[in-house]
Amino acid sequence: MPFHQDERLPDGALPLPGDAVTPDLPDGDLWRRLNALYDDVAGEVARRIDAGERPTVVSGDCLMALPVLAGAQRAGADPSVIWFDAHGDAHTPASSTSGYVGGMALRFALGEAPRALGLDLRPLPEERVTLVDARDLDPAEAEYLASAAIRRTTVAEAAAPEGPVVLHVDLDVIDAGELPGLLFPVSGGPSRDEVVAAVRRVLDSGQVVAFDVACPWHPGQDNDNRARLLAEITG
Repeated sequence: MPFHQDERLPDGALPLPGDAVTPDLPDGDLWRRLNALYDDVAGEVARRIDAGERPTVVSGDCLMALPVLAGAQRAGADPSVIWFDAHGDAHTPASSTSGYVGGMALRFALGEAPRALGLDLRPLPEERVTLVDARDLDPAEAEYLASAAIRRTTVAEAAAPEGPVVLHVDLDVIDAGELPGLLFPVSGGPSRDEVVAAVRRVLDSGQVVAFDVACPWHPGQDNDNRARLLAEITG
């Protein structure tokens, strides 16, 4: 899904084999356009789970995790979520100083999504979320997470809990020095190999019902390296 929120990304921004899925979005504001896009994604995720598959969705931002989760719920699963990210994504519209909705994705999954999004998403209980890494937190996020029931862990210790899981991986969890061109780079993180090993470990548990990969990077840079990384992560 070559989109960053409702913005169509240039060809080749997500260097994967095969054809990208590029639905036409209606005119209107961000929420109307995301509503249409995400309803399509949730429906396709549910269809593939019902067919016995484990769908993988690759896009340009973390909000895409919401329809992936909604699709798993539509298919009858009641999943936990494992969320790999250099950031907390734990802002609300009220706490965010930038207004960037991608930084609210996890809180939206926990029940803070605006009504205008229109997605039939059952809010996740905090105790059903594992936040992996999240080394770059704004003060409001740190304050929220300090008292939340969300489990915090490192990449090295990440593991699937019991029951069905939706796995979300924002590739900026990788140390910025190993993945040039990120929109929101953060240094001091785990290596590419450590992240790939942790993701494959969770996938190999057999408990992941749907897998979402966010590629928040500037298009047209380092494509060979990015293609290899996506093949390793999703293969």
